[in-house]
This record gives sequence, C-alpha cells and structure tokens, in this order.
Amino acid sequence: MLKWFPNSHTSASGENLLVHHLPAFFKDLPPRTESVSYLYGWLSGYFAADGCVAQDGTVIFNSADRSDLEFVRDLCTRLGIGTYGVTTQVRAGFPGREPSEVHRIHLINEDLQENFFLLDEHRERFLAADKSFARRGWIVRSVEPTDRVEEVFCAEVPDGHAFTLEDNILTGNCFGCSEGGDAISFLMKIDGITFTDAVERLADKYGVVLRREDGGVPERPKGPARQRLIEANKVAAEFYVGQLATPEALTARQFLASRGFDRDSADTFGVGFAPRDGDALLKHLRQSRFTEEEVVAAGLVAIGRSAYDRFRGRLLWPIRDSSGDVIGFGARRIFDDDRIEAKYLNTPETPIYKKSQVLYGIDLARREIARSSQAVVVEGYTDVMACHLAGVGTAVATCGTAFGDEHARVLRRFLHDHEEFRGEVIFTFDGDAAGQQAAMRAFKGDANFVSQTYVAVEPNGLDPCDLRLKSGDESVRELIARRVPLYRFVLANILERYDLDRADGRVDALREAAALVSSVRDRSKVDAFAREIAGLVGIDVEEARSEVRRQAARGKSTPVRGQRDPAPAGSTEQPAPRPPLPDLRDPRFALERETLKLVIQHPAAVGAGISEVGDNDFTHPTYRGVWQAVAATGGPAAGVTDSGWVAKMRDQAADPDVIALLSALAVEPLPTSGAPDARYVAQHVFRLLELTAQRRIADIKSKLQRTNPVDQSAEYNKMFGELVALEQHRRSLREKAVGER
Repeated sequence: MLKWFPNSHTSASGENLLVHHLPAFFKDLPPRTESVSYLYGWLSGYFAADGCVAQDGTVIFNSADRSDLEFVRDLCTRLGIGTYGVTTQVRAGFPGREPSEVHRIHLINEDLQENFFLLDEHRERFLAADKSFARRGWIVRSVEPTDRVEEVFCAEVPDGHAFTLEDNILTGNCFGCSEGGDAISFLMKIDGITFTDAVERLADKYGVVLRREDGGVPERPKGPARQRLIEANKVAAEFYVGQLATPEALTARQFLASRGFDRDSADTFGVGFAPRDGDALLKHLRQSRFTEEEVVAAGLVAIGRSAYDRFRGRLLWPIRDSSGDVIGFGARRIFDDDRIEAKYLNTPETPIYKKSQVLYGIDLARREIARSSQAVVVEGYTDVMACHLAGVGTAVATCGTAFGDEHARVLRRFLHDHEEFRGEVIFTFDGDAAGQQAAMRAFKGDANFVSQTYVAVEPNGLDPCDLRLKSGDESVRELIARRVPLYRFVLANILERYDLDRADGRVDALREAAALVSSVRDRSKVDAFAREIAGLVGIDVEEARSEVRRQAARGKSTPVRGQRDPAPAGSTEQPAPRPPLPDLRDPRFALERETLKLVIQHPAAVGAGISEVGDNDFTHPTYRGVWQAVAATGGPAAGVTDSGWVAKMRDQAADPDVIALLSALAVEPLPTSGAPDARYVAQHVFRLLELTAQRRIADIKSKLQRTNPVDQSAEYNKMFGELVALEQHRRSLREKAVGER
C-alpha cells in the first residue's frame, strides 16, 4: 500500500505495525450512495483494521467515536447485515489519564460470509463459531388463535419500539421501521406482486370464490380458475422431473453433464425431460383429473388434428413466479431429428404466464436480491443455473424475449428501487454484435431504474455457463465483481469505431456519443455522461457538454462520417459531394499562408531552417498541396537559381485550387517593410513547427487520458516520456521563434 503513498512511513509498536502520515481522505467515511460491492469491501477493510472476532465467534466493532459505529450500523442495514445496538463501556485510562468511553457493536453472524474476513485469524474464529442458536431462518409451522393482547417487538430497532397484536389482527405499526399492514399487504411486499394478484392468490389458497362486479352485474368467470392452471403446471413439472431418469432421457442427461450440471443441480432447478411420445403428458394429466380445456389454457397441450403435448423430446426448465408456483416452461432442442428447428420453445401467453413480466430464477433470487440490493440479468437458463451454483444468487433471465420495461418493474419491486436506497442491476452480454445491441437497448431503458446499472462482459466472449465450465465458480463471481457502468460500456463501444488518435476521429466520435447521450430521458444523468465522454475521447469536459447540448437542440443524431441516408427506392444514387473546404483566409491558417508566401517569394532567405518543415505542418488541404508542389520541384533551394520555379510548381500541381493559390501567393505582398530578415523567417518557420508540436502534444494528452496507468503501465510510461520530450522540443521552438537562441 505504501507505494501509493510515498510520504507515509511505518513504525513498530510491539506486534503492531503503525502507518503514519496517510492522506486525510484515506480515513474518510464513504458516501452511502456508493455501490453495494464497494461498501462491502470498505466495511471488510475497516473491520480488519478496527474489528475483532471473539473466541466464541462473536463479530465485534469497537470505537472511541460512537458516531463511527452509528455509521457502521447504517451501512450494515444498507448491506443486509443485521446488528445489535451500540453499547458503551467506561475504560480506565493509563496512569495519569481520565477514564474514557469505548463503544461496541455486534454483527449477526448468520448474515456474514467467509469472504468478509480479510485476516486469517478472524476467518478461522468465525468459521469455528457454534451457530446452534442462530435466530435467522426460522420457519413458522403453525399459527394458533389466542385471546391475549401483547406487544410484538421489531428485531430491526432498539428495545422499546413495538406494535400490538390484538385478536390476531395487526392494529398498529412498528414505531421503529413503520412496517405494518394485513395479510394482503404482507404478501404484496414479500413477493413483490400487485394487490389483485395477492387477493387472487390468497383466495385460491383458501378456497374463497371471488366475484368480479362491474356496475352491479357479476362478471362471469372466463376460462379455468387460476389455481387449476397452476396445479396443472405443477403436476407437469413433477412428471417431467421423473422422466429425466428414464433411458429415453439419456441425451438430455448427457447435455446437462456437458454443461457442468449433475443430478443434484438438475433437482435444485427442477429440470426435466419431455418424452418424445405425442401425448404422454396429456394422458398423465387426464389421469390427474384435468380437463382438456384446463391443460390447453395452461399452455401444456396444443390442438391440431387432435390434442398433443406442446413439448416433446426436449429438455425442460420450469419457470416459476416469485412465490415458487410453476407457471410455464422453457424447452431446449436436444435431438437432431426434432422437427421444430427452434433452439428454445417457451410456454405461450396464458392467463398466468406473461413473457414480458416473467424472469426465470426470480423464485430463487428474490430474497438475495432484496438482501443485497443487487440483481444480475443473464441471457439463458443455463447461465442462471451456473451463477447460482457459483455463488451469485441474484441471477435471473428473461424467457425468450429481450429485457423490457415490464421486467424492470418486476425487479424494482425486489430491489426496493427508489431514491433513498440505490442498488445495482448488472447485465451480462455476449461480446458479439448481438450483445452490443442488447446493451444499447438496456441503456435506452436505463431510466427505468433508480439503481445503478452495470454490465459484465467476459473478455473472451464466454457466457457465465461456459465460463464456469472452463474456469470454475470463482471466475463467475469475478466476472460479476468486475462489472463496469453500463453507460461507460455503451459509449466505449461507440468510440471503438473511431481512431481517437486523429483529431477528426475525435470530432466524429464526440458527435455520435453526444447524440446518444442527448436522447437519455433522465436529464439528471446527462451531465455525468458528458463527463464520461470527455474522459473516453480525451477532450475538455465543457466541449463535451456543448456538443451534447447541440445534439439535443437538433432533436436527432448527426450523421456520422462515412454514413449517408439510403437513397429512395428506384432512384439513381449519386456519389456524395466532397465537403466544402475551410476558408483559406480563416485566421486559423494565417501562419501557413504567410510561411508559404515567404518560401515562394524569398526562397534564399528561408535557408536551411525550412528543412524541418513537412506535409504535417500544414492543416489546410490546399496549403498542404502547395507545399507538396514546392517539395516536388526541389524545395526552396531550387527557387534560388531557377527564375521559372513558380511555373514549374504550377505544372506539378493537379488540383485547380492549388494552382490558383500558387499564383496568388507568388504576388501577394508580405506584411513587412523591406526584405525579410532572419528574425522574420524564424518567427514564421519555428512558430509553424511549434504549432505542429502542440497538436502532437494534444493528441498524446488525449491518449494518456484514455489509458489506465495501472493496467497499461508500459504504454502509459512510454507516452508520458514522449510527452515530456515533446514539451521540451516545443519550448525550444518557441525560444527560436522569439529569437532567444
């Protein structure tokens, strides 16, 4: 660590190593708006420095400053780590010192993972601790009626805050955290569902018949009851699981094994196999007393010439809602002779299965999403399995459709996604063109979340399942940990198409990136995105902001260099006209014009100093063409002895603009009285070379700004050395231009 803080030093105090003169910010408390992973890492480091694990495994923070522990407690709540209250003890001081207070807070062990502990001694004591009295994870087996009136204390707030249960009806809220309500609101919060869904689910569970009324006239039920559709899917799921063990399912089992999933993994996710018979499931459902209307409405059976199983000869994943009810299936093609070419088939739209709202794995991930305030969106069923088995328990996937607004609303319910509590949504995409398009769609829907959005892409293009198979569970966790902000990923993909080492490339890249940013609906994020563009392109922040404002004013993207609108059908497309050149009299090119006049009219006065000048010193194409004509006829030295030198230069030029400019420069007077002396020549030639050096310096600074000094240290150091040399060269040219040398 000390290599980053060269002004710091260490000393020993017994067994302790003390670090002195760390920067002030090193001990600052982090903002609560930082990402969950950052805060978790900060807390782990803070615990390694000031925490301890007792012999019995108790995890304790100590501090002489109570406010520090109050901050830790707030942070633990943000991270889903339970804590007890802050306690205070008085400690006797050293001889001659007054007693002082020391404060302490205990963390709940069950909420901590092994990787929280950075020190081996802490980790070993934590793992050896007896957790037989853990109070998390209890399950209510039964509820009995009682006539008692008693206080119920909330585990999340200090003693003394309570609500009251009277006749088994919740009559008040917890004064500490304000939670309260009835069975319906409890179900809405715990499962993230709407009021209507909660009422229907409770009614189905307890056999209550709901009557829908509109204008006083009862609405007749349409189709089978929701609970019957759920039961049919449940029976089908159990049937498919049983079929996976049959000889006919050998190919299915081999596929799972090839993807790194054993029988226990299949059982965890309820993976099954659909027999190749056309009506095996239909017969089973009939034996279970389901009608044809019910199984068709559930999406399990289709009707052709007769009723037949929708899924045949495929590997199946049950798709569950947040409460764990099976509402549909995803089926993968595994036999080459399958007459349906589609790789995946999904349950069609049914009264209980809406693909725009369904997320595979949400039943397993919802509690971890709520606890960690993080959701990982992957692209397939096997990716969800791989993530969960690797320890990323927040992974979900869409089912045969792109991630959309409805999916975002589902996730927001579990993320507690609002302004006061920011979480993370991490998308994983393939590194190919399709993955980049998916990232663009996700970026345009970024305003759906208050949470921060990120993207995790494996450098070799592997999805989480392939990555786990190749490199193990740890690699999947590292993939998610290395996520980068979504907007940075999208902008970087845009900028990769341009050569940012060229000034015109940076201009075009800025225009396209600014056009994308100007379309973002959440205006509060636009300025942050503009700053990101400035860093990626290597330009001034205000320049990026100005371009974003210009693009927003235009209301549509500026065409990118090299791209044109398609010609209307039936029209004869004409080649694009050459863009107009800048005005030759533009003050930006005044020095180029005066230098060329000096070369053409007084080649003897220029002398050897002009030998360093080249094509790159002229930025206007026409002035560059004139210089090329000068060089093609032998340079200024040829003009000293050849009176027909200018005519020969005109003969060398093919561009009419260059020929006309040559004639004009040969007779246009110099802005000086008398013949130009050495000082006059130096002011023009060396100033021209200095401007070229300045452009090169700007290019290198831009590239340095885009280079990571840690990951690309060799390249960074090389460019930094070149920058130092160029700055010295520029100063030398300036001194020559003003006559100091």
